[in-house]
Amino acid sequence: MAKDTIQMSGVVKEVFPNSAYKVELENKFVINAVVSGKMRQHHIQILRGDTVTVELSTYDLTKGRITYRK
Repeated sequence: MAKDTIQMSGVVKEVFPNSAYKVELENKFVINAVVSGKMRQHHIQILRGDTVTVELSTYDLTKGRITYRK
């Protein structure tokens, strides 16, 4: 079964412990996001104001996973 995800761009608004972030998407929604495994594995730093690509599940649109930092 394929995983259905929605990819959107957004800006990091707030940084929390344990690699958790508040991201404002391009459509002005604010979601909670965590860092994907490969980004955590390679120690990629994400700071407030960075533009990121987020994967959203079709089941819960308030949570996401950061997959790329621009």
